Amino acid sequence: MSKADGIKVENNLLESKKHTKGVKTLLGDPKKAIIKLSIPMVAAMSAQTIYNLVDAIWVSGKGPESLAAVGFTFPFFFLAMAIANGIGIGGGAAISRRIGARDKKGADSIASHTIVIMLIFIALFTTVMLIAARPLLRFMGAGHALKLSVTYARIIFTGIGFVFFLQVAVALLRSEGDVKRAMIAMGAGAVLNIILDPVFIYTFGLGVAGAAWATILSMFLVSMVIIYWLFMEKKTFVSFRFRGFRFEKEALWDISRVGFPASVSQMSMSLMAFILTTIVASVGGPDGVAVYTTGWRVISLAVLPMLGVASAVTSVTGAAFGARDYQKVKISYLYALKAGVLAEIVLALIILIFAPQITWIFTWSKASARIVGDLSLFLRICWLILPTVAFGMLSSALFQGVGKGFDALVMTLIRTLVFTVPFAWFLGIYLGWGLRGVWIGMAAASLAYIPVAFGWAYLYLQKLLASEKQSGA
Repeated sequence: MSKADGIKVENNLLESKKHTKGVKTLLGDPKKAIIKLSIPMVAAMSAQTIYNLVDAIWVSGKGPESLAAVGFTFPFFFLAMAIANGIGIGGGAAISRRIGARDKKGADSIASHTIVIMLIFIALFTTVMLIAARPLLRFMGAGHALKLSVTYARIIFTGIGFVFFLQVAVALLRSEGDVKRAMIAMGAGAVLNIILDPVFIYTFGLGVAGAAWATILSMFLVSMVIIYWLFMEKKTFVSFRFRGFRFEKEALWDISRVGFPASVSQMSMSLMAFILTTIVASVGGPDGVAVYTTGWRVISLAVLPMLGVASAVTSVTGAAFGARDYQKVKISYLYALKAGVLAEIVLALIILIFAPQITWIFTWSKASARIVGDLSLFLRICWLILPTVAFGMLSSALFQGVGKGFDALVMTLIRTLVFTVPFAWFLGIYLGWGLRGVWIGMAAASLAYIPVAFGWAYLYLQKLLASEKQSGA
């Protein structure tokens, strides 16, 4: 392609009547791009995480058994999120790279392929989980919470397709820098959940089943809005073409080389949650699971800034890599890492200082009062996890952005199955330290993982810049 042709392609890309503001952000200053893309996503994820906390507060009013029912279902819900996020991350990262390479047609192809792949996985996941819910929950040790757990799980899995769609669609919006509408979609879902939870749980008298129905209805309503945005209003940068659709090897590879490892990576986290839940149940019973699930919601609230920053890192580094601007890739990663570590240290200290007050929020009912001590202990140990989060999460986001999904996968497998699970098992069960040992094991594993995550990412960046110098020599 001549220089004139290249300028023409770029002008067509950036001056199209379609949505371009986000695209220009992706291709601009990396630090500004990280900030502009992170803030709306942090706000949206804050709303979602706050919903999770409010949901736990309302469910806790029905006793630890109801909290445990949500807790036992959580690993499988997380598995669905893992698959959906993997598809979204794979498609989104590929779109960002195509945008960086000024390939509009390629970006459209990736978007269409991503939606079709999502529909296939919705059908498979829904069928399997509806059939296998009861035996899996019994195997995990749900015990006297089995009936409530099965009820909650079957409702959630009946409407899990809406959760899939929302995760994938938001990832596609983020990939082209359209974080405003991604924020609106995620925030609206959370707000609807917060409003509907007490209505379904208490007003309609459905208990924990009401929490599940509130979740599904909220996701359905938001999905309808996004369907309008993507397929009817058609103001997104990418276009969807399904008439005469055929799978293309290049598009499948571009999505799967990040999407498949990302899904497996998040599945490993689901597996970790499954194993940890089983370990916790073996040493603490359903009450221990209630503590773990509730405490982890608090940790998740503090982790949410990293989720927003990580999504920005994937998009910005993807566009920079597609444009072969490797210095911009490095600047984006290191800038996000510094800001992320600082933010998580502040949030960790807040949880440590206000652990008793936070515990009270989730044990306000007489039925939940018996887990006060264990929940407070969880928070006073697991706050140590937070300062470590940025290293692993942003390093994985970097590798996903540049198309090295396998590296991101291996990093996650090391964290979940080599560090976290063995540490928790060794201290909690083998040494007989019980719940305290599990919590200490989780925190110690996170600290031990820092040099692995940061070292791997930094060495890759150095090699990338060295290859740039050699090619320019």
